[in-house]
Amino acid sequence: MLAGIQEILIISTQQDLDSYEHLLGNGADCGLKLSYAVQEKPNGLAEAFLIGESFIGMDNVCLILGDNVFHGTNFRGVLQRAAALEHGALVFGYPVPNPQDFGVVEFDQNYNVCSIEEKPSAPKSRYAVPGLYFYDNSVVSIAKSVRPSDRGELEITSINNTYLQRGELRVELLGRGMTWLDTGTYDGLLEAANYVSIIQRRQGLYISCIEEIAYRMGYISREQLMVLAQRSLKTEYGRYLRDVASSSIYWMIRTQFGS
Repeated sequence: MLAGIQEILIISTQQDLDSYEHLLGNGADCGLKLSYAVQEKPNGLAEAFLIGESFIGMDNVCLILGDNVFHGTNFRGVLQRAAALEHGALVFGYPVPNPQDFGVVEFDQNYNVCSIEEKPSAPKSRYAVPGLYFYDNSVVSIAKSVRPSDRGELEITSINNTYLQRGELRVELLGRGMTWLDTGTYDGLLEAANYVSIIQRRQGLYISCIEEIAYRMGYISREQLMVLAQRSLKTEYGRYLRDVASSSIYWMIRTQFGS
């Protein structure tokens, strides 16, 4: 949403999609257009572009993994620059102490990508590739040419390597002041929950409050936000939305969203 993207396709198992659709609906309340699609088996991330081919159409596309959490000052600017991509692909690099557990991007002093590897035993850098990717429309045809890996999956790294071979893969580094959390494990989920709890309690600002983001991005009006707040005024969340709509925390929002 912070990237300016309002048309979103959510891909998951049928069982989980029912829960997502019950929670989010068609997204209209937040100025979004949400669609849903089933991935029958865990066949790899690259299959998302095959499942979503008709949804993508002739547009460029962003893929984000549902178990990744990003938070940091001026992240909106980073995303909007990435969303302005017209040609090629853009991945991000994030420094980690255990790069062998992730996809790893190697780059030269001018930030030209030299290699990208999936969980290498001897990493060529300490920059992991988080689960957030921006591609031009050719990603669909590239995904169709990807063959299953030894794990039997259509790997996103194969797509990225194709762009690299074409000289069309860029990397942008996410450094200090930016937090990336992978909640794909129990420990990771606990870390993310603790992080969100601490930040929200210390700052009084909610992380990834979609109604607030929709309002600050101009997807919905102040009146529409107040209607959403009224639905849950008995909860702390509803009262927070009311305060956002009444601008009583506007000075904090300016810092958080860079507006």
